[in-house]
Amino acid sequence: MSGFIEGLLRFRRGSWEMLASLLIALGVFMLMQPFWLVAYTYSFMVTLIGTVMFIIVSHFQE
Repeated sequence: MSGFIEGLLRFRRGSWEMLASLLIALGVFMLMQPFWLVAYTYSFMVTLIGTVMFIIVSHFQE
């Protein structure tokens, strides 16, 4: 786990891409769940933030 945190602090692509992918997956999960309206309301923004983050992070160094 410390390697993941070090990657975040040093702006390495692998750790940030994983975080962006988790945000995208969380946003899709929030969109598909039928029980909590607040999660459904913010699902698009979470997915959008994860997608834009992934695009930006793909330009970081390995």
